[in-house]
Amino acid sequence: MITRNELKYYTNLLQKKFRKSENKFLAEGKKIVSEGLNSKYRCNTIFLTEKFLEKEKEYVKHLKSFKREIIKIKSQDFRRISDTKSPEGIAAAFEIKRDKTNLSSIKDSVIVYIEDISDPGNLGTIIRNCDWFGIKNVLLSKESAEVYNSKVIRASMGSIFHLNIFEDLGLNEILKLKETGYEFVCSNLSGINIFNFKKKKHTLLFLANESNGPSAQLQLIADKVVTIEGNGKAESLNVASASAVLLSELTK
Repeated sequence: MITRNELKYYTNLLQKKFRKSENKFLAEGKKIVSEGLNSKYRCNTIFLTEKFLEKEKEYVKHLKSFKREIIKIKSQDFRRISDTKSPEGIAAAFEIKRDKTNLSSIKDSVIVYIEDISDPGNLGTIIRNCDWFGIKNVLLSKESAEVYNSKVIRASMGSIFHLNIFEDLGLNEILKLKETGYEFVCSNLSGINIFNFKKKKHTLLFLANESNGPSAQLQLIADKVVTIEGNGKAESLNVASASAVLLSELTK
């Protein structure tokens, strides 16, 4: 069983500053925990409620094969480390993985840079879309939502465990990619119709805050601007929805 001090410690991981200081985060739910356990992220501890242990005996047997600490926890205590209304009764603590890859060494066909997208649901969905379309490297600005926010993890459905995600990158750091042959393509409300766009061998796609649009600095360094033309009366597409359309075209 979990001690009071341990419970307090893991409850604190719901706070960004504590995640940062401890270099750990919580992932919740059967599917997402499984994605994490099968990734390069190191899992420290798995938490299971008595109800989950009873209901998921075969799955628990599988969990034991990972040889990680498993702590049985009461449902009322589990709710303290959970931020969902109806928790499944399984969570795990993982170590934050800091990618040390040099940006200049990346040679992918398409990379995504996310500027100032602060909504965790949008960010998580974009990460999930990137995963679906085979994007391996995602870059985040300093003002974007934190990757290890529980809402981002949940919206990504575990895709954060599949990608290399670089946080807190300024545009000056991104310019290194232009030196290695990347064309900077900015998505906006007006520009070249994405369905008519001819991309080059290496593309860096910029996705920006949908309320404010791309910053002036970002527009200044962009080589091309693309848009998704619509036929209806909606003012614009949600940025997460737009990312799926753009990535579908750019990864064909």
